[in-house]
Amino acid sequence: MTTQASAPPSTKSQALRSYDVADFPALTGLEEEWRFTPLKRLRGLTDGAQAATGTVHHEYADLPAGVTVGRIGRDDPRVGSVLTPVDRVSALAYGGAGEALLVEVAAEAVVDAPVSLRVVGDDAAGLAFGHTFVDVGRFAEVVLVLEHVGAATLADNVEVAVADGAKLTLVTVADWAADAVQAQHLKVRLGRDAKVSHIQVSLGGDLVRQYTTVEYTGRGGEAELYGVYFADGGQHLEHRQLVDHNVPDCRSHVGYRGALQGEQAHTVWVGDVLIRAEATGTDTYEINRNLLLSDGARADSVPNLEIETGEIAGAGHASATGRFDDEQLFYLMARGIPADEARRLVVRGFFAEVINKIPVESLRERLGDAIEARLSKAGA
Repeated sequence: MTTQASAPPSTKSQALRSYDVADFPALTGLEEEWRFTPLKRLRGLTDGAQAATGTVHHEYADLPAGVTVGRIGRDDPRVGSVLTPVDRVSALAYGGAGEALLVEVAAEAVVDAPVSLRVVGDDAAGLAFGHTFVDVGRFAEVVLVLEHVGAATLADNVEVAVADGAKLTLVTVADWAADAVQAQHLKVRLGRDAKVSHIQVSLGGDLVRQYTTVEYTGRGGEAELYGVYFADGGQHLEHRQLVDHNVPDCRSHVGYRGALQGEQAHTVWVGDVLIRAEATGTDTYEINRNLLLSDGARADSVPNLEIETGEIAGAGHASATGRFDDEQLFYLMARGIPADEARRLVVRGFFAEVINKIPVESLRERLGDAIEARLSKAGA
C-alpha cells in the first residue's frame, strides 16, 4: 500500500488500455492479473485464433415506461465511450461483438418496477462474444436485473453510464449451466452526485471470471459493490474490482462474501482501490469474507489500496477466510436444532446481509433456495 503523496505513478493508472487485441501480449499465466486463472479452461478465449461459432440470445418481458431495449451498431458513438479493454479477453470481446444490446432509461424517469433481462447461452461448443450498453439518464432511478443462464463460452463487455444525479441498482446473476465459461468486464462511469449499487451473484458455470471497474466524472459520486458467490466442487469463480477514485469527494464501499464446498472448488477475489492525487476527500472501504465448508476447497483473497494523497476522509480494507464458527453451531445445537439444520442456518445468515440488498423479493427467495439446494446436495 502506497500512502505518500510523492509516490511513483500508479501501476493501475498506467495499465495498458486498447481496443485492439493485438496490442496485448499472449498470456502465459504468470501475469499478476492472470496468475489465479486456469487459462486452459477458458477454451480459446485468450488466444483470439478461433472465430465466433457460439451464440447467445436475450430475453425480456414487457418494459415499464421510461425504459427501452434495442440494438445498436459498432458505429454508435456510445460503444466504447465508457469501457476501454484492459486485458486480452476484453479486447477480443470488443472486436468480436458485431453489435451491442442497448438498455436506455430516460432522463428523470423513476421506474417503479424492476427491469429484468436474461442472457441465454445456446451451447458451449463455440466461442461467443457480447456487448451491452446501459444508459441511465440524468436524475433517473431504476433497478436492473441482468441474468446469465444456459450453456456458453462467452467473453463480453458491459458498459454502464450513470448520468448526473441518477441512481442505478444493478443486479447481475451468473447462474450458468455446469459446462459454461464466461469472462466479463463490466465498467461503470458515474456522473456528479450519481449512485450505483451493484450486487453480483455467481453460482453456476465451470469457470466464471468477472472484472468490475468504476470511475467517477464528478463530485459526490457513490459506488456500492456487493457480491455473493458459492463454488461447488471443481468450479472456479473469480471476481476482481478496480475502483478508480479520480475525482474529489466521492465514496465507495465493496463487500463480497463467498462459500466453497467440494474438492477443487476455487474462488478468487481481488479488490483494487486507487485513490489518485487529485481525489481529495475520498471515503472508501472494501472487505471480503469466505466460508470454507469442506476440505479440498481454496479461496484466494487479495485486497489492495493504492493511495496518492493523504487528504482523504477514510480508506480501509479487510479480508477473512475460515471454517464454521463452532460457537455458533454449539449455540444453535444447544437449543435443540439438529447439526445439519444448524449448519444451513449459519450459511444462510452468512449470506443474508448481502442478499437482502437485492430489491427483488422473488430473486432473493430463488437465491436462498439455490443455496439451500447446494447445502443439501453436500449433506451439510
